Amino acid sequence: MVMRHPTPGIVSRSARYLHKPLINGGDGVGEHPTQALLDVFTIREEIGTVNGITVTMVGDLKHGRTVHSLARLLTLYNVKLQYVSPPELKMPTEVTDYVKSKKISQTYFEDLLEAMPHTDVLYVTRIQKERFPSPEDYEKVKDSYLITPETLIKAKQGMIVMHPLPRVNEISVELDADPRAAYFRQAENGVLCENGFTCHVARQMLAMLLGKC
Repeated sequence: MVMRHPTPGIVSRSARYLHKPLINGGDGVGEHPTQALLDVFTIREEIGTVNGITVTMVGDLKHGRTVHSLARLLTLYNVKLQYVSPPELKMPTEVTDYVKSKKISQTYFEDLLEAMPHTDVLYVTRIQKERFPSPEDYEKVKDSYLITPETLIKAKQGMIVMHPLPRVNEISVELDADPRAAYFRQAENGVLCENGFTCHVARQMLAMLLGKC
């Protein structure tokens, strides 16, 4: 079973009452672990390793469930994390505390250009209008960051730009032709990872059934 729900934490709570595998397909502003798995797969495919790199997450880090899960998953590797966001959209304390407990370096920036020279993976998230209590709050921050070809002038040639999609206007379409723009390849990898999840769950269920025979 795959569950997507607007309430953070509901998937883990529901799993306690099920005897079948339950996959979290996204729980509100909480977590999106399956997206994080395909993100790490994409990084390995694009760069060749997940170790020894700097991952910069930019945008709505407060409400972005993809970055919450990715930050947690990346603690399994030797990485450095950089966060770029408006002050009111910082990464939640429960995520940064978890990352800190794993001895992973974390640095916060408001200016994206300051973070670019050391970045191997630029992970961009959209600022989600539906997460704000009022249109006025959204308008204040909606155009905080726009990734253009000019943004990458001081970036490493071997770096990549990722985005869980869909995008609004945080990445210019002019960037799409840049070989460092990996977000469409990232989306294609989602099909491979979904097939992998399905096969893994099917094997687990088969093992359970055979065990009862």
